[in-house]
Amino acid sequence: MKLSYEGIGQWAATFACSGVSEGEMVKLSANGTVAGCGDGDGFCGMVLSLSRGGDACAVALGGMVTAGYTVETDGAAPSLGWATLASDGSGGVKAAASGRSYLVVDVDTSAKTVTFAL
Repeated sequence: MKLSYEGIGQWAATFACSGVSEGEMVKLSANGTVAGCGDGDGFCGMVLSLSRGGDACAVALGGMVTAGYTVETDGAAPSLGWATLASDGSGGVKAAASGRSYLVVDVDTSAKTVTFAL
């Protein structure tokens, strides 16, 4: 049985943006504006959808999301439970030594995805 956490408790806000994609983790870059994250950056949410012109986006700021993850050469995949996550610089996340902790409820090592509460 495959469980789905998609959208549980999710809430979002609209921000100005440029050069971001749906499913990408983003950070605040200016008043009312988000941008893609660099490697190791903290993130505020995930882009859910883009406007037709790509200059505005809906960003999930809370609730459950599923993101791609990367593993550093000397690191490990995110772990279940409370885990510290940071941006991987490619739109996804990675396990981090310091920063903000998130409740991780699913790690799919085959698909390289992690589901967690923002």
